[in-house]
Amino acid sequence: MTDTFTRMDESTAEQWAVIGQETAANQGRVADRILMLLRSLEDITDGFSCNQLVHCLQTATLAERAGADAEVVVGSLCHDIGKAISVPNHGPIAAEMLRPYVRPDVFHTLYHHQDFQGRHYYQHFGMPTDLREQYRDEPWFALCEQFTDDWDQVAFDPNGPTEPLEHFEPLVREVFARPRYR
Repeated sequence: MTDTFTRMDESTAEQWAVIGQETAANQGRVADRILMLLRSLEDITDGFSCNQLVHCLQTATLAERAGADAEVVVGSLCHDIGKAISVPNHGPIAAEMLRPYVRPDVFHTLYHHQDFQGRHYYQHFGMPTDLREQYRDEPWFALCEQFTDDWDQVAFDPNGPTEPLEHFEPLVREVFARPRYR
């Protein structure tokens, strides 16, 4: 470790150059941490018929089989990764984690998927089932609708199509190789 600062307001351009180089050299750990968080979902069932890792794997499997591109498949895989931290706001957590790595329509799909998902179950909680309608004119609406209706809400079958996490690992490493969006 080189000499570095203890306060940002006393840092130098040379110190920041080292930090920038080391950060770039360690970008691979992002995919490692994402895979670690995905594996941690195996411990979370919360009353569903399968654990959240299986659910995410099924969602990604369905997206991949439908011909979705790499960012959508990885977004589908990681859409509930926020549940490793907090269930109530898991969509925004996942979306913000993926934001630098996926295009805006994928980000918004992850961020808002719960409002779209509500069509299928919010009535059981006395909530409106049409929350997705507030986004009807957004350019990402169709992707979020396809994601929730065709892949996410049907992916709770313990015997459903489920590729293993190792199948998706190369794609995860590809998408998280470097930030592409700001």
